[in-house]
Amino acid sequence: MIPPLQSLVKYDNAVLVSSTKEKKLKDKLVKSGGLLPGEQKSEVPQTEDILNSILPPREWTEDSQLWVQYVSSTPATRLDVITLQEKLDQQLQQRQARETGICPVREELYAQCFDELIREVTINCAERGLLLLRVRDEMHMTIAAYQTLYESSIAFGMRKALQTEQGKGDMEGRIGTLEAETKDFERQVAEWKLKCEAIEKREAERREADAKKHKEDVAFLENHAKQLKQQLETFFAPKK
Repeated sequence: MIPPLQSLVKYDNAVLVSSTKEKKLKDKLVKSGGLLPGEQKSEVPQTEDILNSILPPREWTEDSQLWVQYVSSTPATRLDVITLQEKLDQQLQQRQARETGICPVREELYAQCFDELIREVTINCAERGLLLLRVRDEMHMTIAAYQTLYESSIAFGMRKALQTEQGKGDMEGRIGTLEAETKDFERQVAEWKLKCEAIEKREAERREADAKKHKEDVAFLENHAKQLKQQLETFFAPKK
């Protein structure tokens, strides 16, 4: 492992614990409840115990040696808080954290700042520090829930977008089919309209011809009846 990166949480100087082989032996003995040769149980102050439970020590190996760095139990002063604020602003600027929106870098730095504030409060009042720990954990749970909800909504939106794209293709095909059918119907309507106009024109010409023929027949019959009338009058007229 590489040494941990710089953090806004105040830690004591790193301490060389042992080699990796001794570390494995120590872990085995600790799990079994034993102690290393020459090692004695020491009573850990309650404040340091709480600090280590809230902010576990950082461990890393370098050249087969184990290094441990515990969180500092030194009380913070007003100057330390001002320095913390300056470091926070400096880290935000150096790491180019976004001022708005979702930014993992900004979230990490503010989390470190809050952990440092918990450390400072815990040293003065352990109960207050534990209460802030509950607030921090609840805040992390809420953020994780919102993140899960956000990811679910993104996945839901992607599925809906894919369904919309698929439905769009089907709908476009359906629209193309309906447009083709509409054009075919319009062509048929135009053809039937031409046929209707031709039939109406032909029927109009036929009616006109029938009317003309009827008129000629009536005129002929009237003329013939007139001639017959004249002949009858001549035939029945008395002779002088």
